[in-house]
Amino acid sequence: MSAESSKPVRCAIYTRKSTEHGLELEFNSLDAQREACEAYIKSQASQGWKVLPNRYDDPAFSGGNLARPALQQLLTDIDAGKVDVVVVYKIDRLTRSLADFAKLVEAFDAKSISFVAVTQQFNTTTSMGRLTLNVLLSFAQFERELSSERVRDKISASRRKGKWTGGTVPLGYRIKDKKLVVDPEEAETVRYIFKRYLDLKSFGRLVEDLDNKRIFTKRRETKVVKSQGGIPFTYGPLAYILKSRIYVGEIGHSGKWFDGEHEAIIDPAIFDQVQVQLATNGVERKFRRSESGALLMGKLYDDRGNRMSPSYSVKNGVRYRFYVSAALLRGRKSEAGSLARVSATLIETAVLDTIRQNAPADFEGTNSDVIDHTIERIRIGRERLAITFKETASTECATTVELPWSAIPSRNLTSIEEGYNSDRQPDQKLIETLARGYLWAGSLSDGTCTSIEQLAKSVRLHPNIIRQGLRAAFLAPDITEAILSGEQPGGLTSTRLLQIGELSWKKQREAFGAIRPD
Repeated sequence: MSAESSKPVRCAIYTRKSTEHGLELEFNSLDAQREACEAYIKSQASQGWKVLPNRYDDPAFSGGNLARPALQQLLTDIDAGKVDVVVVYKIDRLTRSLADFAKLVEAFDAKSISFVAVTQQFNTTTSMGRLTLNVLLSFAQFERELSSERVRDKISASRRKGKWTGGTVPLGYRIKDKKLVVDPEEAETVRYIFKRYLDLKSFGRLVEDLDNKRIFTKRRETKVVKSQGGIPFTYGPLAYILKSRIYVGEIGHSGKWFDGEHEAIIDPAIFDQVQVQLATNGVERKFRRSESGALLMGKLYDDRGNRMSPSYSVKNGVRYRFYVSAALLRGRKSEAGSLARVSATLIETAVLDTIRQNAPADFEGTNSDVIDHTIERIRIGRERLAITFKETASTECATTVELPWSAIPSRNLTSIEEGYNSDRQPDQKLIETLARGYLWAGSLSDGTCTSIEQLAKSVRLHPNIIRQGLRAAFLAPDITEAILSGEQPGGLTSTRLLQIGELSWKKQREAFGAIRPD
């Protein structure tokens, strides 16, 4: 006998059961599968087959995917060269998916691993054997998909009858005899959430109120620590509760709602009032950069690492754009940075000015192109702004520029002497009007937009509003400086500023009640 033929063949037995039913028995399905495999291996003792002591058992795991701990351990041992033959009771114990089996065969072939199903004799070294294997797998996959369809049909029929068919148990209920029953303590929490939302009319104030009263999400017993609940509420869970018709005694399925067997917690009239308030407060917050003009989308972060997302508000027909910390949007104001909300026009202007001073002068393109190609990340605080430039051939590494910053610009500008109150603070709305006018004028002058109509479409405003806003870019320099330093003439408002009809700086000064010789 040669040395090669006397070498033992290491056999790994893999077993699997789809459900937990019967696993508590002293001799269960996994044991039966292993016993049959061991008997087959003993019949091949003359060929040197030996059973490995390691057990590769997957109890209560589906064969529809490869996400099984024992199977993954088996594949790891195969890669380590510890296995020569994989033995299973039936081929569907290994997998019920043709695609997954193709991956397993590829992994087996790469390590020259043989595969045996003890109740289904076939030889995979021949074309007929492979055909037989594929036919068996096709039927296994068909059986799995047929079972899934039956389960889905059963769930659908049960839901239409108002029965609870499993899933995450909502706050306010618990499971008894496979049915939803009201949990008195949690039900009071649900009623309080609905009532306080109608009182406060704001997710932000509601989150703060729940935090102060130490009201947390439903506590659950799960294997995954991250999913155990018992944490402070954020906007997402609150919105789910306030929109769920489960609390008015209904069960949902495929977008439709049916009368449920469980008891309602919320009066339908109160529920409808909440839906009206939610619809009233609904504001579109996410939109593409090209449509919103949010040049810094995806690049701006506060000084605690939270991404700043674009948002806006509309007042008197004028859109005011902002960047808001993600922590603030989630209702976690305490986790936001030192500057949780900033005017978009101010920060974008500051960034573009910094780029012009530090980026290569020969780079051409729109403002959006310039930011995309030069900026890696922007960190903003109440007093500091850090801009990280991308690595280039000339710099060979990313560079960061830090500079003083304030949400309300303070510049060493000459004030106008007559008609101005030096005790005033800068008017944020006036500054935003100026910044917006200069930004729009810049978009037209650098070719980002070729017409007022195109610019109006890009920022979703009427062209007349754009024409009106552009007037702020043609103010007399001393009036502009006075507004930035907070020394504008009394009675000058954003609305009045946009009503300017004169390009003559002298007439502008006369119109605003401050005459200064040219």
